[in-house]
Amino acid sequence: MQDTDIAFDGEVAQPVDPGDTLGLRVLHNAGWTFIYLGFLTLGFVVHQLFITTWFAQQAQSELALEREEQWEETEISEVVVVANPDNPNEPIVVPESTDAPDQGEQGRPLVLKVESAPELGTAFALIRIPRIERLQEGWNVVEGVRTRDLRSGAGHMPDTALPGQPGNAVISGHRTTYGQPFHELDALDPGDRIEVDTALGTHIYEVREFRIVKPTDTWVADPREGAWLTLTTCHPKFSARERYVVFAELVFGPNAEAIEVMS
Repeated sequence: MQDTDIAFDGEVAQPVDPGDTLGLRVLHNAGWTFIYLGFLTLGFVVHQLFITTWFAQQAQSELALEREEQWEETEISEVVVVANPDNPNEPIVVPESTDAPDQGEQGRPLVLKVESAPELGTAFALIRIPRIERLQEGWNVVEGVRTRDLRSGAGHMPDTALPGQPGNAVISGHRTTYGQPFHELDALDPGDRIEVDTALGTHIYEVREFRIVKPTDTWVADPREGAWLTLTTCHPKFSARERYVVFAELVFGPNAEAIEVMS
């Protein structure tokens, strides 16, 4: 018997190439896989850039209440600044008022106000930068730079000085996620003001210099003579390859006079 094509309704049925069917199936599955991956990637980006920022902004009100409670519980002590460290009985005395020159030898001893350290993860400070719009009203700062601490957007490095105290106070903040408070940190110029409120009052710093460093350059957190504020964030934007660092010096505040004499 001869092989013949079977005809249906006058048409000849063509043989099906199983190779073509397998290839189309692979392309079909690969296409859907890339679509799913695209949606997952888009979802991740939306979460990182927008959803985390929304949650961080919503948390600011709660952190503000926590900060105010922290201020009420903060213990503040005073340390007399001495003219001669070898003779603690010789404190520095300053006039009570420059408008009363006739007060003779009367005056007040120069003191350094010290506040107790906050607990890890607790909001204790408010940072304002007039030059940066998103920080003009202030952003709460928590104690700690762990991942969960920085979900508020800014955290103080525990082993560094507190703002307004002698040494180097280091505050780190996100640049593109979790409120991105330091997004425009590179817009600052020398002389720009940075204000930090703590239980002691308002400490005003002026920007002095900027540096771009590697994440391993931990020297930026080293102690400094005088009183300094160091702000750090990721660099460039949308990358953690480097760090952008701003160094600012204390120029006004409850301890500015005492620290200037001590330096």
